[in-house]
Amino acid sequence: MITSQQLHAHDQVNTTLLVAGLVLLDSMHFVFARLLLPRIAPGASVTYVLAVSTLEVGVFGLVQRRLHWQTARRHLWLFVAIGLLIALSTAANYEAVAFIDPGTASLLSQSSVLFNIAFGVLWMGDRLSTKQIWGALLAIIGVFVISYQPGEYLRLGALVIILSSLMYALHAALAKQYAGKIDFVDFFFFRLLFTTLTLVLLATVRGVFTVPDLPTWGLIALVGTADVVLSRTLYYLALRRLRLSMHTIVLTLSPLASVLWAFLLFGVYPGLQQILGGTAVILGVSLVSLARRDVVPDVAASSVETVVRASDDAVDDRVEGKAREVRLSGVPGVSRPER
Repeated sequence: MITSQQLHAHDQVNTTLLVAGLVLLDSMHFVFARLLLPRIAPGASVTYVLAVSTLEVGVFGLVQRRLHWQTARRHLWLFVAIGLLIALSTAANYEAVAFIDPGTASLLSQSSVLFNIAFGVLWMGDRLSTKQIWGALLAIIGVFVISYQPGEYLRLGALVIILSSLMYALHAALAKQYAGKIDFVDFFFFRLLFTTLTLVLLATVRGVFTVPDLPTWGLIALVGTADVVLSRTLYYLALRRLRLSMHTIVLTLSPLASVLWAFLLFGVYPGLQQILGGTAVILGVSLVSLARRDVVPDVAASSVETVVRASDDAVDDRVEGKAREVRLSGVPGVSRPER
């Protein structure tokens, strides 16, 4: 007989493995982009990667019969906006690794948390505590320390990453504000589909399309599966198990792993200035996240789970309704409710 303590211990092990997998895959984003850089133009590689992930999620949705094309029609402009923002953000990341090492790029990408806070305050009426303000200021200082580099290429790479983080944060704000009741599989697939269509258009206009060789196709398939499908799946699963504050803190471990990957694979690593700035960014983001947990833990945790739990709640409601109908049908004088 399995005791409650054994179940709790098993759940803790699963959560630990989930977090480890998330950090591992999340830390590889800029590393994957750098691996593809010498093989194919960034504008083409990012398009192929997103196309592979869209195909995989689409096949899953069709097999599970969880794709509904009317969802795209009802929320057309939302998916167009989100697709444009993610396409520009991801393409910028792939272009930036030509100017900046993956470890430093990953450190700078944590600035998206600051943009999320700004959108929350200016758009959604959130209020910041004193700890959050100090944490945000510390992270901003860290971003400036990393960004002000002696070389123009490093400055350009840092600026591209910051703009990418801004666009990704804006997409997250749009999704949180308007996509809360969309089934998760629908949302994920159409998010990928419209992103891919935008990237195809951009690559066509720029004339960067090339046909990859067989080894490059293998790497593209690996990146599409690991960096998009598996990484984002673990991301949303972690949202279910962890508080928002802890989830954010866990993701701050990704830049540390990225620095290690960059050193092992490319022999590059951030300098002292980047390390000091990155430390300030990570500490600032962690302070903001911990302060957020102290102020509104339940509201924050529930709000980020809205999208990933919407489909499960809908299924539960339908099952409960069916069971109620069956129970009522056997009671004399009680008719079945009309649909």
